[in-house]
Amino acid sequence: MRRLALLLTLALVTLTVALPARAFDTRASSAYVMDVATGTVLLEKQADMPLPPASMSKLMTINMLFEALADGRVTMDTRFGVSARAKAMGGSTMFLTTSDRPTVEQLIQGIIVQSGNDACVVVAEGLGGTEDAFAKMMTDRAADLGMANSSFGNASGWPHPQQRMSMKDLAMLANRLITEFPQYYHYFSQTEFMFDGRAPDNRNNRNPLLKLGVGADGLKTGHTSEAGYGLVGSALQGKRRIIFVISGLTSEKARAEESEAIVNWAFRQFAVKTPVKAGQRVAEASVWLGDAPSIGLVASADVELLVPAMQRDGIEATVTWTGPVEAPIAQGQELGQMTITRDGLPDTVVPLFAENAVGRAGFLPRLKAAAGKVMAMVQGGDDAAPAPVTN
Repeated sequence: MRRLALLLTLALVTLTVALPARAFDTRASSAYVMDVATGTVLLEKQADMPLPPASMSKLMTINMLFEALADGRVTMDTRFGVSARAKAMGGSTMFLTTSDRPTVEQLIQGIIVQSGNDACVVVAEGLGGTEDAFAKMMTDRAADLGMANSSFGNASGWPHPQQRMSMKDLAMLANRLITEFPQYYHYFSQTEFMFDGRAPDNRNNRNPLLKLGVGADGLKTGHTSEAGYGLVGSALQGKRRIIFVISGLTSEKARAEESEAIVNWAFRQFAVKTPVKAGQRVAEASVWLGDAPSIGLVASADVELLVPAMQRDGIEATVTWTGPVEAPIAQGQELGQMTITRDGLPDTVVPLFAENAVGRAGFLPRLKAAAGKVMAMVQGGDDAAPAPVTN
């Protein structure tokens, strides 16, 4: 495996970047912050621990409903009945009665804006027959989606020993709702909703960031005495989107303050740069038995990196490939990778591909190469062989 260490300067790319950004010392007992476009994790604190998610787990109920819309099992105008069990739900509510038949669209708004526990039970019974059956469906679906630290005992987030989600799982779910169901995402930024004019005091969305002008457009708050105050949030500024999850705050005020501080930190302490353009040669690999002695290694797409945005210093990269590479080589054939290292942030690994095609050498060059290999073996070495070596 050949390794080529590079300092990304003007000879390779025009990028100088910051030293590590100031770490964010969150008051939340658990937290996860990620930059969506680059996939960079900016903050992790007990992010993989299954914890009581409170009403933040309603996002999984919404996901199940969005999936039912997507595959045609329901439409926005489909009406669900309200059982006595749903009507009896305490906590946050749409104030549904057993004589109501709310539409799917009304239930979406009731869950997202009003955090209606009754609405969640209506959806659970409408899609799963019973809430217990629906909770099992939620758990199975979460596993399918790679949410390894999530399980559900109900549809609403009501305290239950099986109701657990990690901060990372909640962020994964939030990203899915944003990217897979963009046609419905606007409901998460809706600030008010009342069903049939009922309970005007419960019409406001509890997300404290929606009216602050920081680009916030979702997703869901949560609170129980067991879980504390939490929020799954997302904000868009320019072309950058962040998703963050916090839990374990002691008050609504602390949740609001911490959420705003995280958004400001994530956007102001980091910036997106493009150190390598699509098709830009970053290294050369030697070729064995080819009609050219070497092949350029290029990235197939622009490489976008999130970097700290204050003091400046270089980024280091390591390019690796197994070589010499035996011809023939097809243009676009994957030949190696580049690992970019930034202080204080995860490494980024970029696959590298053949810049152009390289054909096999003619008979005489191949005969000469074979003779050279034989001579090297006769002399007691095999350095002429096209085997992987380490630099």
